[in-house]
Amino acid sequence: MFDVLLSADEKKLRDEVRAFVRDKVDPNLIVAMDSREKEYPHEFIKAAAKANLLGLRFPKEYGGRGLGWVSEMLAVEEVGVLGIALGCAYSLPSIIGEGIDKYGSEAQKREYLLPTLKGEKICGEGLTEPRGGSDFFGTNTTAIRKGESFFINGEKRFVAGGVGADYFLIYAKTDFEAPPHKSLSAFLIDRDAGVKVEEEYELMGCRGMGAARILMSDVEIPESNLVGELNGGNDVFNAMMVPERLTSGAGAIGMGQVAIELAARYADKREAFGRPIRRFEAVSFKVADCVTELDAARGLVYRAANVADTGAWCRKEVSQAKVYGTEAGFRAVHEAMQILGGIGYTDVYPIERLYRDARLATIWTGSNEVQRLIVQNEIFKEILSLDRTLKRDIELDTPGAHKTEEKVYSEDPTKYYPK
Repeated sequence: MFDVLLSADEKKLRDEVRAFVRDKVDPNLIVAMDSREKEYPHEFIKAAAKANLLGLRFPKEYGGRGLGWVSEMLAVEEVGVLGIALGCAYSLPSIIGEGIDKYGSEAQKREYLLPTLKGEKICGEGLTEPRGGSDFFGTNTTAIRKGESFFINGEKRFVAGGVGADYFLIYAKTDFEAPPHKSLSAFLIDRDAGVKVEEEYELMGCRGMGAARILMSDVEIPESNLVGELNGGNDVFNAMMVPERLTSGAGAIGMGQVAIELAARYADKREAFGRPIRRFEAVSFKVADCVTELDAARGLVYRAANVADTGAWCRKEVSQAKVYGTEAGFRAVHEAMQILGGIGYTDVYPIERLYRDARLATIWTGSNEVQRLIVQNEIFKEILSLDRTLKRDIELDTPGAHKTEEKVYSEDPTKYYPK
């Protein structure tokens, strides 16, 4: 249990969100979303807003509670037990709100962030394009300035909440000569400015979130809807990726936790060969391994949240949390289905829905392959930067290099670490 690492206020918040999930969310809503009878969970967002549970990190003046990242991850994990669709709906105000809160003007915070956290406006974000997913900065959407307006042309796909959103945070190319990371800008675009939903995707999981392809053809917006600096989209993007990826990790842990708890209860009741199947190590060890991995994932998520709370650069920690959290969550759901056997493959239990949901978590918000790329890049930067600081150089491609290497690694290693 992670209670020992939580403050009294954090435990109180977790219990509050847990009670909200248990008592205020209609199970029929989840069924309707998964059966494609519901396009977007407006009532869930309104209920969460009424309970003041949206955007917990943001200042109270904009509808938040002024809490930290750890508190928000606790809330996301609890909402995660409902599946990825409601987890996504819950997280989007935090993800898009991060860009607005950190880089938006006061007017943008009043016009967009405040009503979003009150449940009066639904937000969506446009990142992925038909020709680019992980290659985010290769976007083809353009924004051309004419006078005091920008004209947006392009399309985005897999826009979560695309069907229900009142406005979108969109990235578009504004400098056609600059390097990719210095060529994009972020904009707030109201749906009624001319954004068209061209297609609603039929997804394997995450149903009922209205994931769509949206089209913008000469959509005119005022320059006041530019978020941050012109050509400063990289800064806004990096800020939004912290909640985007942390919530993916925390939400997947919630899905894995509820799946393995269900499997453990089933294993205690289901008998085979004259005894409960939990008595067989082929079953019980699955539970042990999954719970261990979920706890390890929590450690990474809450460590990253703590680093984020300091305001320090946390790209590596966030990516580690996203990778391990989503994969541990999916493994737990996978093993839970194996424990339940054939009945787990039916819709009698929610395992098959959670399986379809959890699979997405390793793909979106930057695939886990991209997260590993980020982690290794940050690690090499840290190690080589330390070597340069200490003026340490190991030449391994010259005669006698092995002796140099042996000397370096046989000496007291602690002297190579900063004090």
